[in-house]
Amino acid sequence: MENSIQTLAISAVPIIFAITLHEAAHGYVARHFGDPTAWQEGRVSLNPLRHIDPLGTIAIPALTYMLSGFMFGWAKPVPVNFGKLRNPKRDMLWVAAAGPGANLVMACMWALVFKFALSMPDFGYAQAMMTMAQAGIQVNGMLMLLNLLPLPPLDGGRIAVSLLPGQAAWKFAQIERYGFVILLALLFSGILNSILMPLLRIFMALIGTIFAL
Repeated sequence: MENSIQTLAISAVPIIFAITLHEAAHGYVARHFGDPTAWQEGRVSLNPLRHIDPLGTIAIPALTYMLSGFMFGWAKPVPVNFGKLRNPKRDMLWVAAAGPGANLVMACMWALVFKFALSMPDFGYAQAMMTMAQAGIQVNGMLMLLNLLPLPPLDGGRIAVSLLPGQAAWKFAQIERYGFVILLALLFSGILNSILMPLLRIFMALIGTIFAL
């Protein structure tokens, strides 16, 4: 338990930024494509305090990590008015993909931090930095993969709605009202873990290969 708490404390920075910058990226891309809602509400910001949900960003990730080693959480959703996008159906894809894209970029940045830590002469600082960087890669990888699942309201679900033809897209979008309940059922049944963990191992192996870690 003590080890878990210590790891969680070192991992706090990458965890918070993984979740909050994911949301900020949605708002930034939505603004680019014509919807200024998130910008007007101050949600296109690097300040984590603007995105933190006390339950979803702090309590739930800490609890699920300590109980199972699997981290699950969310930030306050960034408001996006898809009707204000210049081409709502097409642009929805880019707005949705922005969050997982931000996580991919952050995972690569943490991989560079890990590589830098390997060259540090001070083992104590290097070890803490490597632990933080490894958490950054894992958390961003997990958040990216989770959100790419084709289940509305996850980003993968919105991407699927954007790509499907009209009637099929409308029918698939109706799942959104049940999406969170389905996600919780998958989480507590262990199915979500069995889907994501193999994908995360592949992702970690790819990052290790690309950055020669």
